[in-house]
Amino acid sequence: MAEQLTSHEVFGFLRPRQVHAISENSEKIHLSAGDTVYERGANADHFFTVLEGEVALHLPGKGGVNVLIEQLTKGAMFGSCLCFQRTSYALTARSTGDSVLLKVRSEVLKKLMEKDLKMGYALQVRISQIYFNRYIDSMQKLQAIVMNIPIESA
Repeated sequence: MAEQLTSHEVFGFLRPRQVHAISENSEKIHLSAGDTVYERGANADHFFTVLEGEVALHLPGKGGVNVLIEQLTKGAMFGSCLCFQRTSYALTARSTGDSVLLKVRSEVLKKLMEKDLKMGYALQVRISQIYFNRYIDSMQKLQAIVMNIPIESA
């Protein structure tokens, strides 16, 4: 797993001992189409990286209606975000096909970041960029939907 971590844009700059600590607290999980990675509201104890396949992030709504927020492919990171200190997942994540994910315990990364503040800051910047870009993309999608809703005038 160390090789997969060091090849990822977020973790590529970590020292070997940091990569080892993360690797020791990570696991590969294999999913089939439709398998749930996590539900909205569940404890946000892990973050994930897509190694193979695809994962869809959904915002569940009333009556079983889900809004697709993003379709994630190889290399995408999602789940717990230490930078924002959320204790629960804001979205539901499901595999859309056969997928392999790297599942990392958030607490381990948090401890590493606290121990090495320079690395922690650099890591937070990278993760924040990923999440903020995802937010901007979602807002653009929402705007496109809203702009196409017919408005009736009285």
